[in-house]
Amino acid sequence: MSNMILTTNNLTKIYQGQKAVDRLSLSIPENTVYGLLGPNGAGKSTTLKMITGIAKPSKGEILYKGKPWQRSDLSEIGALIESAPLYGNLTAHENLLVRTTASGLPKTRIEEVLCIVGLTDTGKKKARQFSMGMKQRLGIALALLNNPKLLILDEPTNGLDPLGIQSLRELIRSFPAQGITVILSSHILSEVENTVDEIGIIANGRLGYQGTLPGDTASLEALFMDVARMNSGMEAC
Repeated sequence: MSNMILTTNNLTKIYQGQKAVDRLSLSIPENTVYGLLGPNGAGKSTTLKMITGIAKPSKGEILYKGKPWQRSDLSEIGALIESAPLYGNLTAHENLLVRTTASGLPKTRIEEVLCIVGLTDTGKKKARQFSMGMKQRLGIALALLNNPKLLILDEPTNGLDPLGIQSLRELIRSFPAQGITVILSSHILSEVENTVDEIGIIANGRLGYQGTLPGDTASLEALFMDVARMNSGMEAC
C-alpha cells in the first residue's frame, strides 16, 4: 500500500452556519496525481484552502506525512488556487524574482522552474501579454519555487484551449517521477480521466467516493452523477 503524504479526518468548514465542507476524510498517496472531483460549489476550493492554511478548519484534522499539519509544512507545499498571482507589467523571470526575494529562496531556482514549465524563451515579454496557458504555467512555476513535495492545483485548465489542456496535462503527469505529489481539483471529467491515478468525488461538501478510476468514461460519468445526486438530495427518475 502506498504511503499517504496527506490525509484529512472529518475535515469540516462552516461559513455563517452552513457547512461548505462536511466531515471530509481524504487519503492522498505519495508520488501520485490525485483528482479531487465535484460539481461547482462542491467544496473543492475550500478544502484546498484549508490544506494550504488560507482557511482554518472548523472541525477535524489534517495530517501531513502522518503528523498534525503545521504552518511550517507549507515549506514543502506549493499551490495554485484560483488565478495565478501575477504582476502583468513584469516578465516571467521578474515575477519569479519577486517571489524568491520575498521568500528568501535561491535565485537559481528561477531558471530551473522556467525550464520545468517550458517558459525559458519568453524573454522580455510581459505577463499581461501571455496566453492563458502561459499564465497557468507561470503560476505553476511560482508554486514550484520552494521545491514542494506536494503541489496543489485548483482547476488549472480553466480557460485553456485543447492544445493548452494537453500540454498542461503532460506537465502535471511528469511531476510524480520528480517526487512531487499532485492534488488536482476539477469538475471536468475528461481532464482528470487522462491525468490522475486516484480520485475523490465530493458534492455538497461530502465525500461520496474515493479510490481508483472506473474503467471507462461512461462509468466515471455515472459514478460522478450518482455522488452528486446522493449528496444533493436529488433522485434519478
